[in-house]
Amino acid sequence: MRPNILDPLFVPLTSFSGIGPKTATLVARAMGRESAEEARSVDLLLLPPHRLIDRRNQPGVAFAAENAIVTLKLHVDRHQPSPRGRPNVPYRVFAHDDTGEIALTFFHARQQWLEKSLPIGETVLVSGRMEWFNGRASMVHPDRMALESEAAQFPMIEPVYPLTAGLSAKVLQRAIEQAIAAMPALPEWLDPAFLARHRLPGFNAAVAALHAPEDPHDMLPNAPARRRLAYDELLAGQLSLALVRQRVRKLPGRAVHGNGEIQAKLLTALPFRLTESQRSAVSDILKDMQAQERMLRLLQGDVGSGKTIVALLAMAACVEAGGQAVLMAPTEILARQHLATIAPLAKAAGMSVELLTGRMKGKERKAAVDHIESGNAQLVVGTHALFQESVTYKDLLLAVVDEQHRFGVHQRLRLTAKGTAPHMLVMTATPIPRTLVLSAFGDMDVSRLTEKPAGRKPIKTATLDIDRLDDVVARLKDAVSNGRKAYWICPLVEESDLSDLMSAEQRQQALQQTFGALVGLVHGRMKSTEKDAAMESFRSGRTRILVATTVIEVGVDVPDASIMVIEHAERFGLAQLHQLRGRVGRGHDASSCMLLYKGPLSDTAKARLSIMRETEDGFRIAEEDLKLRGEGELLGTRQSGTPGFRLVDLSAHGDLLETARDDARYILEIDGELSSQRGAALRLLLYVWRRDEAIRLLRAG
Repeated sequence: MRPNILDPLFVPLTSFSGIGPKTATLVARAMGRESAEEARSVDLLLLPPHRLIDRRNQPGVAFAAENAIVTLKLHVDRHQPSPRGRPNVPYRVFAHDDTGEIALTFFHARQQWLEKSLPIGETVLVSGRMEWFNGRASMVHPDRMALESEAAQFPMIEPVYPLTAGLSAKVLQRAIEQAIAAMPALPEWLDPAFLARHRLPGFNAAVAALHAPEDPHDMLPNAPARRRLAYDELLAGQLSLALVRQRVRKLPGRAVHGNGEIQAKLLTALPFRLTESQRSAVSDILKDMQAQERMLRLLQGDVGSGKTIVALLAMAACVEAGGQAVLMAPTEILARQHLATIAPLAKAAGMSVELLTGRMKGKERKAAVDHIESGNAQLVVGTHALFQESVTYKDLLLAVVDEQHRFGVHQRLRLTAKGTAPHMLVMTATPIPRTLVLSAFGDMDVSRLTEKPAGRKPIKTATLDIDRLDDVVARLKDAVSNGRKAYWICPLVEESDLSDLMSAEQRQQALQQTFGALVGLVHGRMKSTEKDAAMESFRSGRTRILVATTVIEVGVDVPDASIMVIEHAERFGLAQLHQLRGRVGRGHDASSCMLLYKGPLSDTAKARLSIMRETEDGFRIAEEDLKLRGEGELLGTRQSGTPGFRLVDLSAHGDLLETARDDARYILEIDGELSSQRGAALRLLLYVWRRDEAIRLLRAG
């Protein structure tokens, strides 16, 4: 049970005035939560603003520069409403100060509201972007307006938060203010000497300061409030990882001694020979599993480096020893894909395979669960449904988790909490620099697959200005007429007023004018069944071009797709571009990747695109990405609603990561059950950062 003191932090978004069910969904999306049900008040408190609007510039009308954000103190002279029946003509309010006159311009305005907000003859404050037409000053839709008598409520400095289509900044700002007002006073969980040494504020003060920056410096990662909250986030992560390790040590592992017979059959059935790093990884894993202690190993390998085969050989050793092994994937598409890879090889080696996903119901599900419980299913592939309460294993020796950043510590904990103590192998397709391995996985042993499998051809990468779109479509026409398949990636799902980016739905319609029914569409907001159907059409060749959002970045395998077009490539992080490019180059054809960008490019975007042209080495790309962009992209891209870090920026907070890891270890050495006064406060920290699963582990002993 969550302590009552935290109740105000976990109220649903709809409990705030101005937020109904529809708005709650938009707010949740802006905060990177999957749904309104999952989002809570605490998510508002820990949502950092990403920039600042400074309204302190008050030059007077005549001296206000074009495009500058200014605040003006004006005398309102007259209103000029839109003519009747012509709502497209703007409503204008004319005003002046000592230096000159200005027209405040409003489209689709409500006359009553404007007459109340800007009464004739009154002095008002207005703030917004300045524009000049033929020597006349204008401001279209001022951001802020107030009567002079209400100047105290007029914010001269205003934080700006990430938004999503349909969500207004004012609604989000008001919700954050309500969440801050309801914050309970929490006991301090950090060591007082540490706080004093680093000159960090208390938690409540840090949250308040996060949302009330007074200067651009307050927005920097090393501002005291941000540093304090970043340390809290790192400590919560390291503490939950340390609790996993503590729990892992409590449950002794079972030594797995295979006789090598099934593995030998598998190797014979493979159409290629293992690479050197695959052989080395298999050897490390088998050695780990032969010990009494449970294996906890991370298998890192670039897209297409052959991680699944390494995992399959480890699973085969468990079957040889008379046990079972599972492979857990983050989505049903991926689980079925793994099944398609594994099933023919397993059959050739004489192993039985079962699939179990959340969508299976009734007799089909019961049959699968019975096979698992009886031990008839030696290998089981599935989604998190594999670890629901109703699923019992006869003798589970190994769990392989296809991390893909969609599984956090939580799911790995759930697996441990079942009381079974299988060895654990976590696979990730993103090459992660060492600091990030520490932050995401704690002290796991790491195996890296560094070569590409034999027969993989290099991918030719080119960057093109989006103005040359017609050339790209013409080249695509030739390729499709020669029987080739292409992905076309867009950054958005549907058209938005806030953005000039081409949405996936629009792009599909535009391409259908040239290619007709050969163009498919897949994006994250589609139902699973629709996504599966769209993928199947592409795989089978009924469609030849698949327009998609980044939903296809993870694990989708269509070997004969050889062209990748990424629209607005400047909007994507390096690791994400690398993941997307890795979807091609898997078959026999030479493959190409076209990165379309809209200039002018920022220095960071230029650097990203040139690195993509220069190298396909995932480890180099990961290191460069960390330098250029920070860890958000590497540990779960925000576009896919993944819980990466909220306030941590590892390029600025790397020193805090090591400290947090040492602190977490020390805490558990002296207070393993978190039962002391500080321990009780640290339990609150784990709840605040949504690490409750770790607390359940404590209760489970």
